[in-house]
Amino acid sequence: MDITDAEKTLMEQHSAYFRQQFDAGNVLIYGPVMAAGGAFGVGILEVAGEADAMLIMRNDPSVRGGLNRFELSPMRVPASRAKTE
Repeated sequence: MDITDAEKTLMEQHSAYFRQQFDAGNVLIYGPVMAAGGAFGVGILEVAGEADAMLIMRNDPSVRGGLNRFELSPMRVPASRAKTE
């Protein structure tokens, strides 16, 4: 809860960037994780390969601004289920 104005701006840019990536079909799901040890974010990407994922993550304004960092872990998906209304 001690975010500075500069950090708030970077986080707003981060949120807008991930929304753009979601709308473009590169991100399946994303959002904050409220863990007991501290909050962090998770994003599940659907891209052609690791190079595309790295490009998306390196271009995140909050990463470029030095506020956030990322870890990339490939995932095999044997099954998935879309939420239906």
